Amino acid sequence: MTRRAFRCSVFSMNEDQPPAPNWRTNAMVARFVGIVAIALGFILGMYGLDEQGSRWLQTALGLLVTGMLAQAYALYCSVKRMQQLQDPPKT
Repeated sequence: MTRRAFRCSVFSMNEDQPPAPNWRTNAMVARFVGIVAIALGFILGMYGLDEQGSRWLQTALGLLVTGMLAQAYALYCSVKRMQQLQDPPKT
């Protein structure tokens, strides 16, 4: 009786070629995080302007910066995906 080894596709990949990043999924997640962070930043910013001396305004500014960085990363992922779609696959 011979035993067959279980082979998962992750383990049977060629060691020389790392898996290609999924630019579309990364961009979608970054856009969602960016939108949520910017929205929360504006909400907390309005609350922070009402409450003088609180840390809500600093938190809001941090969320706005985080949202803008996430949107920039989403743009980068979109550009990389377009480049990947235009380049012919290498064999």
